Amino acid sequence: MSTQHFLLKITTLIYFLIILQPTLIFANCTCETRDNKYNHQAKHKALSYKLIAISSILCASALGVILPILLKNFKSLQKNDYSSLHFLIKAFAAGVILATGFIHILPDAFESLTSPCLSKEIWGSFPFAGFVAMMSTVFTLMLESLASGYQSRAGLRKAQPVNIGDDDDHEENDGRHGQGQGHDGPQIMLERSNSSSLIRHRLISQVLELGILVHSVIIGISLGTTENPKTIKPLIIALSFHQFFEGMGLGGCISQAKYKAKTITIMVLFFTLTTPTGIAIGMMITKGYNDQSSAALIVQGVLNSASAGILIYMALVDLLATDFMDPKLHTSFKLQVIVNVSLVLGACCMSLLAKWGGT
Repeated sequence: MSTQHFLLKITTLIYFLIILQPTLIFANCTCETRDNKYNHQAKHKALSYKLIAISSILCASALGVILPILLKNFKSLQKNDYSSLHFLIKAFAAGVILATGFIHILPDAFESLTSPCLSKEIWGSFPFAGFVAMMSTVFTLMLESLASGYQSRAGLRKAQPVNIGDDDDHEENDGRHGQGQGHDGPQIMLERSNSSSLIRHRLISQVLELGILVHSVIIGISLGTTENPKTIKPLIIALSFHQFFEGMGLGGCISQAKYKAKTITIMVLFFTLTTPTGIAIGMMITKGYNDQSSAALIVQGVLNSASAGILIYMALVDLLATDFMDPKLHTSFKLQVIVNVSLVLGACCMSLLAKWGGT
C-alpha cells in the first residue's frame, strides 16, 4: 500500500502549492481591474456576504462529502437496498462531476486563455485550454495504468510462493496437496482481485479529489477578490449547491476505497476547507490581486483546463463506465432506467447552476 501513501502525499503537496498560487499572480497588469470602482459601503456589504459564503460553503461541502460515507455505515442499508442506492448516488454524482468539467470549468479555461489581455500571437493561435485538458486526461489514464500495473505485479510476486511446492511433496501427498491447492488457488485469485479493486478505488478517489481541489481553490479566490455585492449574493447559493453535489461524488468514491478513519478525515477536511480557504486568501489579497493580469489568466486557465480534463475522465471512465457495465445493474431493467434518470438529473442540476454563475 506504499503507492497509496505516496499518492496521498503528492496530493497533499499539490494542495498546498495550489493554495499558494496567488503569490504568483501579483504581476504587472495588462488590463484594468474589475472591482476598483466600488465605494466603502459596497465593499463592507461584500465582506459580509463573503463571511456568509464561507460558512455556507463550509457546511454544504461537509454535508455533501460525509453523507455517502455515513450511508455506507448504516446496517439497514448493507444489503440489497444499499446496492441499488449505491448505483443511484454514484450515477447522480457522476453526472454532477461531468457537468462540472464540461459546463463550469472548461468554458472558464477557454475564456481565460483566449482573453484579449493575453498576447494573440501566442495564446490566440492555438487552443491551449483544449490541449491541456486532453493531456491531463491522458496523464490520468497513464497514472492509473502504471499504478495498477505496479500493484498487480507486486501482488503476483507475493502470491507466487504459496503455489510452489517441492516435487517430493507432490509425489508423497498428491491427493492431499491437490485438494489443498484446489482450495488455495481460487482463494488467492479472489484476494488478488479484491486487492486490485480496492487499489483502483483508492486511486480514483485521490485523483478525483485532486481535480476537484484545483477548481475549488480557484473559485474560492475568485469569490474572495470580488467586491461587487450583486455578484457575490447569487454565488453563495450556487456555490453551496455546487460544493454539496461535488462532495457527494467524492464521498461516494471515498466510501468505496475503504480507507482508515484517519485518511478519511484528512480527505474530507481537504475538500471541506479548500473553497473557504480560497475565499479567505482572496479577501487578504484583494488590493494587490488583478484577475485580468496575464499571469492570473494563464495560471487560472491552465489549472482549470487540467482540472476539467481530470474530472471528465474520472466521470466517464472510472465512475460511469464501471457501474453501467456492472452485471448487477444489467439484471434489473427498472434499476437501469432509474440509474440513467439519476445520471441525467445530476448533470442537469449542475448545469443549471451555471445560470447563476456557479462556476
